Amino acid sequence: MTIDSNTIDKLAKLSSLNIDDSKKESLGKELGQIVEFVENLNEIDVSSVEATFTTISGGQPLREDIATKNEQEIEAIMKNAPKSEDGYFTVPAIIE
Repeated sequence: MTIDSNTIDKLAKLSSLNIDDSKKESLGKELGQIVEFVENLNEIDVSSVEATFTTISGGQPLREDIATKNEQEIEAIMKNAPKSEDGYFTVPAIIE
């Protein structure tokens, strides 16, 4: 599969990366090879293989999910955020 320059530009915008024009061609080739590899995995017949979700017998031990609010933790985390508002991270919109 060939990844063209337009696809690289879209991926760069979605990931907020700056990709040099000189590297776009080689990146496109590498991404194309990755996609081809994944497509090869789709051809493997796994119909006789039983699905495995965990290696722990009896399943995954779960804990009760209790929401808590610690103002000191929130302040410490928000100090590292480039932008925040009302205790939440503020990020640029990526969906057009």
